[in-house]
Amino acid sequence: MRRGRAGADQRGFALVAVLLVLAFVAVIGAEFAYSMRLEASAARVYKETLIATHLAEAGFEQAIRELAADFAHVGVGDDKDPDVDTDCPIVFYGRGGGALKRLPHKDVSLGPGQFTYCISDEEARLNLNTSPPDRVRRLLEALGLERQNRDVIVDSIQDWRDPNEQYRLNGAESEDTYLKLPVPYRSKNANFDSLAELIQVKGVTRKLLDGEEGRPGLASLVTVKGSGQINMNTAGREVFRALGISDAEFTEIAQFRKNIPYTSVGRFGGRGLVVTSRTFRIEAQGSIDGQVRARLTAVVQKATGTGGQGVTVLEWSGVH
Repeated sequence: MRRGRAGADQRGFALVAVLLVLAFVAVIGAEFAYSMRLEASAARVYKETLIATHLAEAGFEQAIRELAADFAHVGVGDDKDPDVDTDCPIVFYGRGGGALKRLPHKDVSLGPGQFTYCISDEEARLNLNTSPPDRVRRLLEALGLERQNRDVIVDSIQDWRDPNEQYRLNGAESEDTYLKLPVPYRSKNANFDSLAELIQVKGVTRKLLDGEEGRPGLASLVTVKGSGQINMNTAGREVFRALGISDAEFTEIAQFRKNIPYTSVGRFGGRGLVVTSRTFRIEAQGSIDGQVRARLTAVVQKATGTGGQGVTVLEWSGVH
């Protein structure tokens, strides 16, 4: 009896051991399969991101090709015109006065994906490095900011740009504000080199920069490149308000330029307005299977003295 019971116990132990080994092998196999799926997925994402990056760069090069063309003026088309892209309404006019045919720029198929790009006029934006404080204040007012917030941002922008560490009434400098932050940094005490610096200025929030429903973002209305003069053929209502131009005058300008661009500032002279542009912003993206996988933003300037065909990159935010 004892010998039979011992044999049964040994067989039971062996069965348990086999089951444990099988369970261990199953876990190892499942872990290996999961790791292989992760690696395959990571490789696929890397490949698609790389392809999308090249697609975005292709969109950028297409935009450069368009800017290198011989045009005299830049304007915005009538949003009721079916041929005008309301998301990217810029129109180039030839020296004869007619609108030039634009290159394809939306969901353009190339290889395994598509690219899209948009050209906008950088000189339709308010230059933070050259504009006096009252213009910046009026622009912020046009965006609906309360007076206290406007005063903080305007004073802080001036403090960021001036060469000293003395802060204004509502402003900020290194010692009193920026060095006390969880991630401390110093005030630049020089002009802006990029709009990316704006998020470091006291009072400026991501929500203000990006905008929200019914309100444009500050980043779409300001620049740190170009001459500082505003192209009246492309600027929007908020920028005209910053210049002290009334809504009635803007309506008059907007109605006229729908059909043909201004070739001279006429009676609007003396307000910092021009009718031509050399500096532009290019925003491009690459898509795979209808999903955007890479984006880039660049500010470029069309050269003078070389037939106008040279284009220089002033700022490049990179592909992400």
